[in-house]
Amino acid sequence: MYEVEVKVRADHETLRERLESVAAEQVNRVAQTDTYYDAPHKDFAATDEALRLRRESRYEGDEVVAKTTVVTYKGPLVDESSKTRREYETGVEDGETMDAICEAVGFEPAATVEKERERFELDGYTVSLDAVSGLGEFVEVEIEVESGVDAAREGAFDVLRTLGVEPDDQIRTSYLGLLLGASEE
Repeated sequence: MYEVEVKVRADHETLRERLESVAAEQVNRVAQTDTYYDAPHKDFAATDEALRLRRESRYEGDEVVAKTTVVTYKGPLVDESSKTRREYETGVEDGETMDAICEAVGFEPAATVEKERERFELDGYTVSLDAVSGLGEFVEVEIEVESGVDAAREGAFDVLRTLGVEPDDQIRTSYLGLLLGASEE
């Protein structure tokens, strides 16, 4: 499975208006805490890979209605035109136990990314308005595909254009990379 993703800094108020004007369907609103791990056998920063444990709370209004935890492996970027990468993800019943397992086999927590995310559906793509602690506001357009990465990427660019966002302004660095870069400055 490939996750085809395009991310751009963007003003959420303007985007909410545009999403409403094109009849995008709001899917949900969540808070996510992502813990990224360093591997004992290789440098994920050098190989452009990631192992992430995501804890997510889904909201209806101000009330948390569901909590989930997933573990995700993200492979290196596969093209130079987007943030497309091979991705494997599965649910985890107990996030604390998964964290303990990772540490027991030598994976150490490296950093945490916290964000509030509003998800919308538009033309078969997920449009996420992300407010990332320490970084600001972004829009991500993504879709998962087995093949046809180029067509999926072009479709994501079209969705951005529909929303009045320029695909050439995309950021190919992950939120983790942006946060780590900001902490090094």
